[in-house]
This record gives sequence, C-alpha cells and structure tokens, in this order.
Amino acid sequence: MKNIYTPADIDRIMEATLGRTEDVKLLPPVMHDKCLADRAKFICQVGAFVAREVAAMAGNTKTRVIVFAGDDLCGAFALEACSALFQSGYRPEICLFNLGGDLLIDDTVAARDRFIAKADPALLHELINPNVNFQMPDMDSQTIVVDGMFGSEYKKPLRGGYQAVAREINESGARVVAIDLPSGMTPELSVGMINRNIVHATLTLTLVGPTLAFYMPENADLIGRWKTIVADYDPDAMRATRCTSRVVDAKTVRMVIPKRDPFASKADLGDVTLYAGSYGMLGAAVLATRAATRSGCGRVTCCGPRCAFYVMQSVVPSAMFTTDGSEFELQRFDMPERPDTTIAVGPGIGHTDATVRGLDLFLKACHAAGKPIILDADALNCMALQPSMLDFVPPRSILTPHAGEFDRLFGAQSSHSTRLLKALEVAARYKIVIILKGHYTFTVWPDGSVLVNANAEESLATAGSGDVLCGLLAGFLAQGMVPEIASVAAVYIHGIAGKIAARSMGVRGTTAEDVADAVGPAIESVTTPPRKDKV
Repeated sequence: MKNIYTPADIDRIMEATLGRTEDVKLLPPVMHDKCLADRAKFICQVGAFVAREVAAMAGNTKTRVIVFAGDDLCGAFALEACSALFQSGYRPEICLFNLGGDLLIDDTVAARDRFIAKADPALLHELINPNVNFQMPDMDSQTIVVDGMFGSEYKKPLRGGYQAVAREINESGARVVAIDLPSGMTPELSVGMINRNIVHATLTLTLVGPTLAFYMPENADLIGRWKTIVADYDPDAMRATRCTSRVVDAKTVRMVIPKRDPFASKADLGDVTLYAGSYGMLGAAVLATRAATRSGCGRVTCCGPRCAFYVMQSVVPSAMFTTDGSEFELQRFDMPERPDTTIAVGPGIGHTDATVRGLDLFLKACHAAGKPIILDADALNCMALQPSMLDFVPPRSILTPHAGEFDRLFGAQSSHSTRLLKALEVAARYKIVIILKGHYTFTVWPDGSVLVNANAEESLATAGSGDVLCGLLAGFLAQGMVPEIASVAAVYIHGIAGKIAARSMGVRGTTAEDVADAVGPAIESVTTPPRKDKV
C-alpha cells in the first residue's frame, strides 16, 4: 500500500534530508558550506523534476512560463526549476518576492545566483518594494504559471498582496504547476479555508508524498492532479516513518481474502443474516442479499417483513428468507440460531417507530453478547432518531454511512475534512470501524488508522450501490475476515465491481444490480495474480 503522510511526518523527513535552516546557520564555516552544498544538490533534483513536468505540460518552448518564487525553500525550488527550463530552451519570466530586500534564505539566494549565472538575468524581476516596482504580468489560458511562493513551511493563510496575487492567478485561467502545495493551502485536515484566497493548481508536485488533505473533495480544485517529486529523501527517515494512513491496492487485498479450500462445503464458508427491506424498499434487500450470495460465503438468509416473501424467493432464489411476522416493516430483530452467523442490519428497513424500538432492543442484546454487527443505511437513520443507541453498538461493529447519514447521526459537518476528523473521534470512542463512503472512501479503524480507497468508479454513484457493499461486506466477514480487514477488502472489491459493470453498461448506464452481478468477477480479478508471460 502507498503511504499517506501526516504533515509532521513530512516535516521530519525534510528535516532529516536537509537539516533545519536555523541549525545550518549556526554551523562552523566548513560544515556550513558542505551542508549548503548538500541542500543545493537536493534543490537541483527537485527543480529538475518540476522543470520536466512544466515542459511536458507546455509541449514546446514557445509557451509562456511565468514563475512566482517566494523567499523560503519553495522559492529556491522554483528558481532551480527556472534554471533547468532555461537550459531546455524556455524563457521563464520570474517574479521573486524579497520584500524589504533581506528575506531570502541562503538556499534561495544561492538558487537565484545560479540562475543569474546560467541564464538571462533580464528574466528575473526581484520584488523588493512592490508598491514601487511590482506589476502583475499578463496571463491567459495559454500561460503556464509555476507557483513557488509558499509550500508547507508556510502555516498561515495568504494575506495582503500575496492574496491578491493568488486571486489574479486563479482568475487568469492559466495552467498552474504548484510546488509542494498550492500557495495558501495547508496540508492539515483543515477547517475554514477560503478557497478563493488559495492558488488553484492544475498540477501539484508534492514533496515526500500526499497527506489526507489531498483526498478531500473540497481540496480537489486546489490541488488538481498531483504527483510526488522524486528526489533523494533521507532513506533512514523514510524507513522509520510509520504511516497510519495508506491507499489500498490490489496486492494487499489479494493477500487478505481467504483462499478457498477445494474440499469446503457451504457449512464451512460461513452464514450471513441480513435484516433488510420494507414495503416500497424491497430492492435494497434484494441488492444486499444478491451481493452477499456473490461474495463466496456459504449461506445467506434475508429476514424481512412478510410482504418481501415472494419478491425475495423469486429474485434471489439462492438465498433463504425468513420473517419476523410483521406485514410491512421489520419490528423484531432476533439473534440467528448459529452464534457465528454474520449479521448486517439496515438496507431498506425504514425508520418507523416500531422499527426503531426493535433495533434498540436488538443492539442491546448484541452489546450484551459482545456480537459485532454491520449497521448500514436505515439502521443508521434509526439510530439518528434515537442517538442513545450509539452507546450499545458492540465494539468492532462496522458502520457504513455516506455523508448525509453520517451527519444525521453525528452532527452536521462543514466539510469532508471535519467529517473525517469526527469519524476518527467516534471510531476511537466506541471502538468501531467506520466506512465513510464517497469518491474516496475512508475506512477508519478504532486505532486511528485510515485506509483510503482510490479506485472507485463514477458508476457507483447510483441508488442501491451502498446496499451491494453491505451484502459484500457481510459475506467477507462470514468467511472469517476480521472487521477491520473485511471492511477494506469489501470497499476495494466494490470499486472493482463498479469498473467491471461500467465496461458493459457504461458509467451512466450502470445500476446497482449490475454492480452486484459483477462482484464475483471482481473478486476473481483481484485474487488471481497477474500472469507473467514466459520469454
């Protein structure tokens, strides 16, 4: 899995790679010069990487490139990129912010001097007194702007003239390559950033790797596409970093899905009981049940109201059906006969008073028995109507909310960043797993780990898709996977199923039924290792 770093991780790695600027200044002359030389080597690597990306975006040397360079390390990277671009035939126009004339750190001074020595000094406009000599360059959609004003070292919102520069860049429509971070953006999961005061990048070239902020929907317009800059980061610091957040990949999922014993019977592969469906919402029960039957588990039983009998027996004949005896909605939730049966509650059950009361009693029974369960869809909506139920959610249970369900249950959130922060808090408090569904689905573990699924297809944005995930997840748990791992695997397979379904039906034409039917092929595609052709 690929690492997702915290801002503190990145600071530690960069400090190990370059040393602290404050400490470098205190070194004896010989050591100071050597340290600056080592830093210059790293800065040149970053600059060369940025230059290659700018050239790839430009396509030819006639494209106008405007570079905004700050006084700190990000400015040094930008200036070094200008040197590399000039040597490749480009003529980058540089605005170097050195307000007052004495703000540049040693690295930026050295990078500026290298540019002057290698390139045309007339291309460099150093801004010492912007009230006297600063005129914003003309920019349009054909222009490439390199944003090297501020990176992660700058912890405050942009102010004054810098804010005005960011707004003019955004309004120009220019293509923007941001170094480290778009100027004005924080790498933290943030609250209250004003996007119009932050540079909007077409491409962000980040140092070390992404933070969780890179996966927040509200930051998509700021970051654009992103790549990690390849450079010689301190190897010991990289190895010593233990990331609690990662991006899930096929190799990881392949390792955790249980191998199927060719001699196994259905009794060996686990049982699922789904409490699902109500009058007018039987489709949810069908979809969850169908996905569970495709997951590889041994037996699936759907428990629903009596009105679901003919539908379930005719549409999902491979599953069993039982009822609590109510006519239109579930009112009683009973423990299955087999204590090791996996239980999922919620798809399409509605939220009548009788259903809420029944779920409340059932949660208390599960909590007393220490029986983790899956709570999805309307189960979460029932809990939102009676929040005291949260206190009886058994530890290691799995909640699968989308943004609306999450906010109804845990309080309205202003952004996906705050929603994820709340999910981390709640998962730790109740010792549960939360699958926070979205374009990037976040699986939050009780220990604070966040597993990001980045393989979702837009085809999954269709009614009933979450019901499919619920059934698939229940099937994986029934086969002996622990809740934390089953959650990650189910989300990943669900994304692959969406892709497979979209190949036949198209992204817009894919329905949840198509996704459910693609679960089997999705599991096969992941569990079957890629073939290595013989030479």
